[in-house]
Amino acid sequence: MPQLPQHAGRRWCTWWLRHCGWQLRGEFPDVPRLVMIAAPHSSWWDGYWGLIFKVALGADLAFMGKAELFRGPLGWLLRKLGGIPVERAAAHGVVEQMVARFAAAGQLWLGMAPEGTRKRVAQWRSGFWHIAHDADVPIFPVAFDYPSRSIVLGPLFHTSADMAGDIDRLRSWYAPFHGLHHGVDQGNA
Repeated sequence: MPQLPQHAGRRWCTWWLRHCGWQLRGEFPDVPRLVMIAAPHSSWWDGYWGLIFKVALGADLAFMGKAELFRGPLGWLLRKLGGIPVERAAAHGVVEQMVARFAAAGQLWLGMAPEGTRKRVAQWRSGFWHIAHDADVPIFPVAFDYPSRSIVLGPLFHTSADMAGDIDRLRSWYAPFHGLHHGVDQGNA
């Protein structure tokens, strides 16, 4: 995992996670480039806990988020933490831009929520799959599991020519985990 140097913010975030009872389960892969997907995304708390873990671990992780989050003073902080704003209404071209970032970077971990929203969805957005497939990088599934207060790290997943099948298999991996408000809908992918 690309690392950042130790600093007081990391120590505070590590303490805060322990104090709040959160834990990390699983292991990080030893690869320089990947697309990390985090689900189920059911609350704004997912972003909060995800960023606290990112800082505590010192992870050099870029992440995509809706452009509205990057307005005002919060925008500066999110950009500093590796945030990339995305205009969801005009998301055309985002896949190509992210694939170009991967092509230019020796190391890049890119995080995103495949659901694209905090609401329960029957179908994931496919942008994460296209980015990983076109950039020829693995997908790293990460789950929020609120009942156990865990962030669970999954096995690396390599895309095939069958996007729908790949997404179904990924969604199946998320079946045991439950977000703050819901799990991952196991309906049509």
